[in-house]
Amino acid sequence: MAVLKASPRWDLTPYFPSVDSREFATAMSNFGQGLDRAEDLWERERVTGGETPSADSVAQVVETLNELYETWMLMSSYLECQVTTNSHDTAAAAKLSEFDGLSIRLQKLKTLFSLWSGGLDVESAASKSDVVRDHEYSLSHAKRQAKHLMDPRLESLVSDLSLSGSTAWSRLHSNLTSQIMVSVDGESYPMPAARNIAYEKDRSRRAAAYHAELAAWKEHELPIAACLNGIKGEVTTLCRQRKWSDPLDQALFHAAIDRPTLEAMLSAARKSFPTFRRYMNAKAKHLGLSKLAFYDLFAPVGESTKSWQYEEACDFVAENFGNYSPAMGDFARRAFRENWIDAEPRNGKVGGAYCTELRGDESRILMNYDPSYGSVSTLAHELGHAYHNVCLAKRSMLNKETPMTLAETASIFCETIIKEAALEVVGEADQFAILEASLQGQCQVVVDITSRYLFEQGVFAKRSERELSAAEFSELMLDAQRQTYGDGLNDELLHPYMWAVKPHYYSTYSFYNFPYMYGLLFGLGLYAIYRQDPEPFKARYDDLLSSTGLADASTLADRFGIDVRSEEFWSASLAQIELDVDRFEKLS
Repeated sequence: MAVLKASPRWDLTPYFPSVDSREFATAMSNFGQGLDRAEDLWERERVTGGETPSADSVAQVVETLNELYETWMLMSSYLECQVTTNSHDTAAAAKLSEFDGLSIRLQKLKTLFSLWSGGLDVESAASKSDVVRDHEYSLSHAKRQAKHLMDPRLESLVSDLSLSGSTAWSRLHSNLTSQIMVSVDGESYPMPAARNIAYEKDRSRRAAAYHAELAAWKEHELPIAACLNGIKGEVTTLCRQRKWSDPLDQALFHAAIDRPTLEAMLSAARKSFPTFRRYMNAKAKHLGLSKLAFYDLFAPVGESTKSWQYEEACDFVAENFGNYSPAMGDFARRAFRENWIDAEPRNGKVGGAYCTELRGDESRILMNYDPSYGSVSTLAHELGHAYHNVCLAKRSMLNKETPMTLAETASIFCETIIKEAALEVVGEADQFAILEASLQGQCQVVVDITSRYLFEQGVFAKRSERELSAAEFSELMLDAQRQTYGDGLNDELLHPYMWAVKPHYYSTYSFYNFPYMYGLLFGLGLYAIYRQDPEPFKARYDDLLSSTGLADASTLADRFGIDVRSEEFWSASLAQIELDVDRFEKLS
């Protein structure tokens, strides 16, 4: 299969020639005019709280929101794609800042819509309108949210102030951290590239990169701590005003799960920590160490010399997606053929990886590829998100709104397809490396994610009283890592600045962590069901992916006979990981 050159850059020209083009300017103008018309409609229909809307009015407002969000998604994602691959692009940054103003206007319309929905008899309106019936879950969700919204004028003010508040703090964190340069062994690296050294074989070089990275974070800790204090302070204040008991309750509402579900999952995770520590200690022994340092977590193990070049990774993913289903294989080939992926690490490009929807069933994927199996797994993971977007394409924009808990389902499932396929075609040495890569990622999602959850709990508990210093953030992070990694890591060589590394903290969507664990364990549970009875599963699975905006997580899980409030389900998923740990120890 012909694919792109190694480490390609994505193609955004199907959408706009450039941010300075006439086409983009026209789209900005048209979107602004669409907002003007919507604001007039909201005024005519009195779309605020306290009214009892008619079914016809609701249908008209819903259709208007769907149209606006379709345009907003294209333009917002296009601009984010530009600035996250080149934070030095001042023209794109200026356009994004300008577009933020339009986004705030749309956010205000959505907030007023939610307040208005508070007075809606959803069931009665659904019996009178096809549009309302098609959006029954979305409207019921908005009706529940209305109980946690302030007066419309205050919500409007909050939206306006966010441009110089949380949005500005988040943008500062992204721009600052993407431009930090780190000196390792006399050579200068962008922060994402310096962090990638953690995957190299030479331990002395990993250690040098780790210490240089911590020094760089130390140098920039003051503005980064200000960003985190600003965002967490805003969240705490607004949660109080909106009558949430705490930020976690708000996060659970947006994640479409309840506390019993979260508690069952976290309890199962805590009981699995000894299994993950077995893995970490086996890895340390294999590396000839008494204990892993944080910079050893991603170290390659075994004698495998296999290098996964980008073209080979594309071929492997497409072939094995196709082995699961021809439709998924064709989808992967299309993504490579149409240049959906920006894979090259470079200065000014943000670290990590993401997938974003743009238009119709099209997505774009950012990653920082290196020739390791871990990057192959990341490629499969992000393509899983893009496949999910394909399954959602037939839904309206409001019905595509997927909670984070379900947003990771397809990505984890696709990761698992590739892992199982890779284990079948390589020798023992490479099996060991693949198991290591898989367990490495799962350790992050179960153990490290729990540490991030505990860290964020600690931050909110203290931030409700005052601002925290960078040193306090670091101590909270170290305490969370000690509680979770335990004797799996050298207590003196943890990572106190993970609060600065992870962009998820720098968003008003708090607790952007436990949904990843939910996604991993729910995805593993689904994969086990698939292995038991493959053919009937496939159609049900695609239907599940297309329905993630139409019901809460528990209701959708019921379709597969899964009780997400039962610790037993989560323990069964974790037991699959324990089998890999057993196999890893034997191969070690």
